[in-house]
Amino acid sequence: MYMSGAGDRLLLAIIELGGYPDFRTLYESLGYEVAIETRMRKAIGFLKRRVPDVIVAEFNFQSDFRDRTSSLESLLAVVQRLPDTRVVIFYEQEFTPQFEKLRTRLPVHHALTFRACRRR
Repeated sequence: MYMSGAGDRLLLAIIELGGYPDFRTLYESLGYEVAIETRMRKAIGFLKRRVPDVIVAEFNFQSDFRDRTSSLESLLAVVQRLPDTRVVIFYEQEFTPQFEKLRTRLPVHHALTFRACRRR
């Protein structure tokens, strides 16, 4: 986990695949202390120790999951118990139907689409 800044507010950025730009500088300029995790399991562990004001994560559709669409579901289930935490999700435009299905079941404050820019 990477921590930066010394703001009064905490933002947890979960960057598993990183298909969108690194907005850490923006978050810090808005007064957030930034914590970064690269694995959902570690991000969920982080939530047991600290409660962020904002979580920024990406929806990575995983068709090989039998009972879920992505590991994001586990995180959002935990966040339901954190009523003051806002969740912002980035998702690839091509996975809009899968994301919208998830969004009907679990809380998301705001969602933004992007076109993947990572190399495959």
